[in-house]
Amino acid sequence: MSKRFIAPWKDSTTKPAIYHCISRVVERRFAFGVEEREAFRMFMRMQENFSGCRMLSYCVMSNHFHILLEVPPMPEEGVSDGELLKRLAAINSEAFVATVAKELVEARGGEDEAWVAEIHARFTYRMHNLSEYMKTVLQRFTRWFNRTHGRTGTLWEERYKSVIVESGTAARTMAAYIDLNPVRAGMVEDPAEYRWSGYGEAVGGGRKGNGKKAREGLVRACMSGDDVGFEAERWNDISRIYRRAMGFALGRKSGWGAASAGKVQSNLNTAEALEKGDGSTALKELGMAKMLRCRVRYFTDGAVIGSKEFVNEAFAGARERFSEKRKDGARRLRGDAKAAAGTLWSLRDLQVGIG
Repeated sequence: MSKRFIAPWKDSTTKPAIYHCISRVVERRFAFGVEEREAFRMFMRMQENFSGCRMLSYCVMSNHFHILLEVPPMPEEGVSDGELLKRLAAINSEAFVATVAKELVEARGGEDEAWVAEIHARFTYRMHNLSEYMKTVLQRFTRWFNRTHGRTGTLWEERYKSVIVESGTAARTMAAYIDLNPVRAGMVEDPAEYRWSGYGEAVGGGRKGNGKKAREGLVRACMSGDDVGFEAERWNDISRIYRRAMGFALGRKSGWGAASAGKVQSNLNTAEALEKGDGSTALKELGMAKMLRCRVRYFTDGAVIGSKEFVNEAFAGARERFSEKRKDGARRLRGDAKAAAGTLWSLRDLQVGIG
């Protein structure tokens, strides 16, 4: 079975198409140092600006990366000339963009709509497309890495894997799982301390000191189920929800903003648990947070993650890929993921603890 599924609703303007994408360096070598991680983030952001895809969160580790990516459909009216040139400027030189701009002026001046359409088509096929986003990021980084390190050949172990993720609870949980990678690896005690992740960038600002895009992405990851968009101004409210999802309480350390962390706590503190006003809900969150400290195979190999209805819908959209014996798609989570059983479901029934 192919490692990748594409959301059957990928062209919907109301139902988000969100994917958790993962790839590893060939032979799982520890190839990413500080310079490499900064460069990889730069290429991800550049392609984000060009493609129209949006990173909800990410984490670049020593030998692999995770991206939680939303792929909105191309607008029905396409993109304007100005928008096309703006996007091209994200990944091309000024000279190249000027050449395309001149060509568009000539085509518009001659009222040659076919020529205009051809110019747009030359670039737009790479926009709002999961495969094109990932292919371009991986290829551009590989060229940079090989040139920098005087090597040739492939850098990646295999084709990237992706998991379709439902908006709302599943997206928030997946983002937290991704941002907790360096905590699980024992690299930091608090995910806010790791610079090359969505949460670390949201809190610390990244290389240029501006974490607005990272904050927008996490707001969207946390609230996409409530039709909240990329609204960075809601970060102060969302940050508390998100730290709770990761199992950390907000501290009171002087000099840290409302979005930042103080003393690390491995789970919710008593005050936060009581704040929920519903003991069962608080206990559920405690269990989910503990689960995220473990490696959850469903989150990387489950094909589709979300509510039972969501997974069954994806199954129906890809029915031809399964045997006639299989009647439905949703599979209950087991093993280290059992804390999410009944809340999140998987398309694949994995042998947990293997691989």
